[in-house]
Amino acid sequence: MKQKLKLFFTYFEEIVAGTFLIATTLLVLINVFMRYFLRTGLYWSEEVATGCFVWSVFIGAAAGFKHKMHVGIDMLVEKLKPQPRYFVRLLVDLIQIFINGYIAMIALQYLKISARKPTPVLGISSATISSSIFVGFTLMTLYSLIFIYRDLKDKPEPKEGPLC
Repeated sequence: MKQKLKLFFTYFEEIVAGTFLIATTLLVLINVFMRYFLRTGLYWSEEVATGCFVWSVFIGAAAGFKHKMHVGIDMLVEKLKPQPRYFVRLLVDLIQIFINGYIAMIALQYLKISARKPTPVLGISSATISSSIFVGFTLMTLYSLIFIYRDLKDKPEPKEGPLC
């Protein structure tokens, strides 16, 4: 049980994003079936499917960020010696903390605005969907902090010379 719980939290973002993606796919397939064969459809399915897809995108982005799977060009950084490479990685970590944190703050402001706006079909708060942006970028900020902690902990030993 303890191992399953650890596994769940290790892959939490993937599980949540996958669940929302499955829900999106099922809703679209059910609605297509109903419209084609039963000549009727679920009036709310497009709105819910869109909301599920938005959640899967932002939580999936956080999952990719956590595993460092986003596209990056580090060809020049990898050619550097260990000490300068270390400082470049710290700089990148700091930039990621700043950018992800800033976007999370902007998303929180957007969330406050969208809380008053209802969705067109169901009439629920748009914050239900908009909160995915805040959650996704908050997770990415948290992982950026973890990355810088790990990089600070794994500092390479300096060798002789100024830029060894």
